[in-house]
Amino acid sequence: MDQTPRTGTDWDVIVMGGALAGSATVCLLRRKNPRLRVLVLERSTQFKRRVGESTVEISAHFLGRVLGLTDHLLEKHLPKQGMRFWFANDRARALDQCSETGPRYNVRLPGYQVDRAVLDEHVLAAAVAEGAVLRRGVRIRTVKLADGGAQTIEWDDASGAPQTATARWIVDASGVAAILARQEGWHTPNNAHPTATCWSRWTGVRSLDGRELAAQYPAWSARVKGLRNPATNHLTGRGWWAWFIPLKGGDVSIGVVYDQRITELPPGPSLGERLRTMLVSHPVGRELLAEAQWQEGDVHFRRNLAYSSTTFATDGAVLVGDAAGFIDPFYSPGMDWITFTTCAAATLILDSFRGKPIAPRVARHNAAFARCYDRWFTALYRDKYYYMADYDLMTLAFRLDLGLYYLGVVAQPFRHGNHLLETPPFTTPESEWAFRLMRLYNRRFSAIAESRHRRGVFGRNNDRRFFGFISYEFNRRLPVRVAGLLFAWLGLELREGWRTWFSRAPVAAPAPAASPLTPTPIAQQT
Repeated sequence: MDQTPRTGTDWDVIVMGGALAGSATVCLLRRKNPRLRVLVLERSTQFKRRVGESTVEISAHFLGRVLGLTDHLLEKHLPKQGMRFWFANDRARALDQCSETGPRYNVRLPGYQVDRAVLDEHVLAAAVAEGAVLRRGVRIRTVKLADGGAQTIEWDDASGAPQTATARWIVDASGVAAILARQEGWHTPNNAHPTATCWSRWTGVRSLDGRELAAQYPAWSARVKGLRNPATNHLTGRGWWAWFIPLKGGDVSIGVVYDQRITELPPGPSLGERLRTMLVSHPVGRELLAEAQWQEGDVHFRRNLAYSSTTFATDGAVLVGDAAGFIDPFYSPGMDWITFTTCAAATLILDSFRGKPIAPRVARHNAAFARCYDRWFTALYRDKYYYMADYDLMTLAFRLDLGLYYLGVVAQPFRHGNHLLETPPFTTPESEWAFRLMRLYNRRFSAIAESRHRRGVFGRNNDRRFFGFISYEFNRRLPVRVAGLLFAWLGLELREGWRTWFSRAPVAAPAPAASPLTPTPIAQQT
């Protein structure tokens, strides 16, 4: 057992934010060192319903195998059946005419469609059961950092009375509020990725596995042997995509994300109507939402989603989850980011109480996460919205993205142990090569997409195509499959990519002027 030195502070660790990132950090700390005195300060008295969220392979492994939440995930949430993409053009008039990419059978590795309010309450209760002290209904007023010393935090409790406490470590898990990053001037918008989002929960959404659609489109229904509906279903359009995430109990989380350089929400009398108009412009959205309704009071909007921090840790404070940065909800990377930031933060704090030198560890932590954020964004998201609505380009990109994610990121903890979750992806030789490949083809696909637009052939195969994806596994076939995809990319370059080898892709035309919106903050992601 670790011998925690008494630091002369009220607490060893104070965590700002009790949702997933904060509570997971507490669980990791207390399980390794039960002597730690940990205080959790949470603003809400009860977590409100939030945007439905998907796990992917790393985050599912973290929640299930590391935090031990498998039973809870199976009882209170839905197993996820991978990712599915739907494409359309002027010739696609109905659901069965839209091109489709997705699993032909059920997936190999576990994933979940989670109701974050339910999950967050459960993990917070687990943190309290591990021995943390919880205070809810509080409002943080200020944090005074002292490098290597006692950190001071001032807040108002649930009754409004001012409180002050000191701790050796502060964990900022405040989500997009990003209390420390904003207070200290570390918060940095990612202006290279100007995305916006609008989302809500819906009732009455048709199931892709329902009898009604199967009877209407029997051949379409029969070509997939697994389940479509529990997947994260993505609708794609020029410069935008939409998610359909089913939740336990029947509600469906639905939202759009778009690149403001390319498109904008259509006009309408209300935010909900504008969201519906964009969704039903796609034949799949029109079919699924024919009898659906968004929930009143639960329609949200936010601009300029992507941001980072110039500092991720000091000798006394560390940022986790969305308090440390956010890139994009496409491919559901948010919980992976929580996984890596919380595991690294817990190790940093535990090392300090073991008496290990902290300054070099803080320096490595900051360098690694700055590099990780930059590479994660560049490899997967920079200008991706220019090509994600093209069936050919996005299907190849998805297969490559997932294959290299498996080889360069997912395989590491599965094969070599959970301690590798403490090292962010794309920062080690085992994953750096994957980053370099992904950055290259992502840039090339964006250029080819713009060339296709100029030639009037963008989305030419967005109707009546189906790619039945077979899930990846950790076996000898995986690198062979990825190598085959790299040859497919080479073929694409030789057929048409050569048109852009010596020219720069043009900047997209400005988006249509947006109607005035009063942005409401995205649900706090902690």
